Amino acid sequence: MRALLLGGAGFIGLHLARRLRADGHEVTICDDFSRGRRDPALAALAGEVEVRSADLTDPASYQALKPGWDQIYMLAAVVGVRNVESGPARVIRVNTLALMHLLDWIGPDDRLFFASTSEAYAGGVSAGVVPVPTPEDVPLMIEDVGSPRFTYAISKMLGEAAVLHTARAKGFAAVVGRFHNIYGPRMGADHVIPELSLRAARGENPFTLYGAEQSRAFCHVDDATEAMVRLMATPDAAGRIVHIGNDAEETNIGDLAKLVLRIAGVSPVIRELPAPAGSVARRCPDLTLLRELTGYEPRVPLEEGVRRTFEWYRESAG
Repeated sequence: MRALLLGGAGFIGLHLARRLRADGHEVTICDDFSRGRRDPALAALAGEVEVRSADLTDPASYQALKPGWDQIYMLAAVVGVRNVESGPARVIRVNTLALMHLLDWIGPDDRLFFASTSEAYAGGVSAGVVPVPTPEDVPLMIEDVGSPRFTYAISKMLGEAAVLHTARAKGFAAVVGRFHNIYGPRMGADHVIPELSLRAARGENPFTLYGAEQSRAFCHVDDATEAMVRLMATPDAAGRIVHIGNDAEETNIGDLAKLVLRIAGVSPVIRELPAPAGSVARRCPDLTLLRELTGYEPRVPLEEGVRRTFEWYRESAG
């Protein structure tokens, strides 16, 4: 099987590339390396995968790719709260153009996975009109279209619609996966578990904690890639929006911080501050559809996954 990973040098992309190679598949990574990195993790795949540097907002990048892929994974996007708040127009431009050029290029025999996000319904959760745990069929809403934080959700909502409607129009198979708080090694420092891990490794004291009472259901990247592989192998998943996450161990940020600090072997004074503006109070997916389609069950317990992640970041920081 030949797999094309667009944005494949990023966090989820590299873990997916490893998984597909372990399964014996041929893998090509395309990335502009604005967030994905040429680091030892990518270098370790040298000779096993083809790596192309390409600006996916340029249609010529797609024309340079040969057709005939068995699977295409669209993972390329500008993500991260700091990136969203500092460059909201860039978020909309890059996330939209890269996908639209892909949809112009893709053929009727292709099979596409589009990476979306639980941020798509965060506004509905905050407004109290969407239940938690949350199924896929809830109404989507944006609380404030002028808020930079919502530009990422807007770009992904547009992407979901574009993928599903274009797939029907052109006749290709497409699956939309809404990721829920995926974490693990090599995901950068702009997410809660890596940030807590790096600060704990540095021995920060007092230890500042934002939004301690907010809760999340974190999913280790190994479980996320398992769900992706299963969805792409399931014909009945075509044309569906499916949640990807771990609903087994929802935790609040305060308890998560205590877990990280215990793994780090430190006991600082914790200074609690309010959550950042626009951050949803609770997030947990309803995985009924994913289970029905694929038989998926998350396998990496939170403590084990956080320990693996902390150790990777401690070594990287060192």
